Amino acid sequence: MSQKGHKRRLRTSHKVLVVMSALVLGGGGVVFASQGAFAGQDGSAPVTATIDCPDVGDKLNNVPDQARGEVDKNLAQLDTQVANAYAQLSSGRAKGDALLSGLKQQRSGTISAIGNALGKAGARQQGLEGLSGCKMTKTAAAGPKDNPAAQQGAAAQGGGAQQAKGGPAKSDFVSIGSVKPNVNKPAARGGASKGSFSVNCGRNENGHFNPDNVIVAPGVSNGAHHMHDYVGNLTTDAFSTNNSLAASGTTCTNGDQSTYYWPVLRVQDGRAERDAKAPGGGQDLNVGTILKPKQVTIEFKGSPVSKVEAMPRFMRIITGDAKALTNGNGNANASWSCTGFENRQLKDKYPVCPKGSDVVRTFNFQSCWDGKNIDSANHRTHVDFAKKDGTCKPGFKAIPQLVQRIVYSVQPGQRIAVDSFPEQLHKPATDHGDFINVMSDGLMRRAVGCINDGRACR
Repeated sequence: MSQKGHKRRLRTSHKVLVVMSALVLGGGGVVFASQGAFAGQDGSAPVTATIDCPDVGDKLNNVPDQARGEVDKNLAQLDTQVANAYAQLSSGRAKGDALLSGLKQQRSGTISAIGNALGKAGARQQGLEGLSGCKMTKTAAAGPKDNPAAQQGAAAQGGGAQQAKGGPAKSDFVSIGSVKPNVNKPAARGGASKGSFSVNCGRNENGHFNPDNVIVAPGVSNGAHHMHDYVGNLTTDAFSTNNSLAASGTTCTNGDQSTYYWPVLRVQDGRAERDAKAPGGGQDLNVGTILKPKQVTIEFKGSPVSKVEAMPRFMRIITGDAKALTNGNGNANASWSCTGFENRQLKDKYPVCPKGSDVVRTFNFQSCWDGKNIDSANHRTHVDFAKKDGTCKPGFKAIPQLVQRIVYSVQPGQRIAVDSFPEQLHKPATDHGDFINVMSDGLMRRAVGCINDGRACR
């Protein structure tokens, strides 16, 4: 397997809605845990605090194969430490200074273990020690009046159902009709590959769910801390290997054994889903009814400026950033829209669709490859997006671009939320998609031939 390595407003408030715990930070500042929120007299969004830690995995640039297992295990441990700290924060069980101090101590030990593993492999990386400290960041979050549907659902079940905690906020939603068209496509040139190759893998009718992420946290149960929907490969979980994926059955009608997965979308209706008490579900503050997609479209497209080359078997690609709330939107690649309005795409808002229109999530994957590696230390640098004119940067070559389109029927008044790491507060910008290419070499050649010849193969 060829690879270089593996990764991994506060307005002055006059009215207190709910206060469960005040967290006194250094310098005398006060913020409030996820249920402790302020709202202005003008009805402005409540404000909460979340935990913001440097993303160690994103900073790694070289993880040799012999260090991969130890590094992956410890990167997943960092995520677990933040999730546990946020659970203490959201429940009011910990004070601000003590919480951050304890978290820093935990992270310091884990980061040292990562550094030691890299050092033994002759690839020690400078600067990791400075990534242990975290901070609390203010952000808009859900107030108790933001989601009456969830409250009604819980009341209907005798108050026993879990309610959403920590988001999303009312400010995370926008009417799609108020969004201006913003989709621009580069004009095709001579030599463009104008064809397409579509794969029918169903809508997860077989109920393949788990909170694992075999790309980022292989061998770690609940490595994602949120639930994933899967189509394609039937056996994908945290413990999958190239060999097990190649030996697996598939939901795809053409025999494509690739694995396609993304965070589930839920309606925050106060109802107890089957994972209400499970890791990745209620234990990680992902609650409500999981929506089954109305339609899933998987399509590979060409380049507007050149022919495409086959992608290697077992290539891993991640699009978007599951930690975009705290990392910033640099790697965020969410595309939210509504049927009939798909020339208007939202990156950091959920769409409110008019009656008769469905919610659409679109994942546009990277379409340029370095020609050598099936993965990289941070799971990003071996692939890239094409430039605005459609060309790849020097040293990269065009490959078939995976485009996933997932449609959901959402009823008027229903509040949706994408599953996320707990401290990411279900923000829409954290949406992301994952793909492992397990097509046979012959099937990949067929796909490339269709795309380069300008045919639409289904």
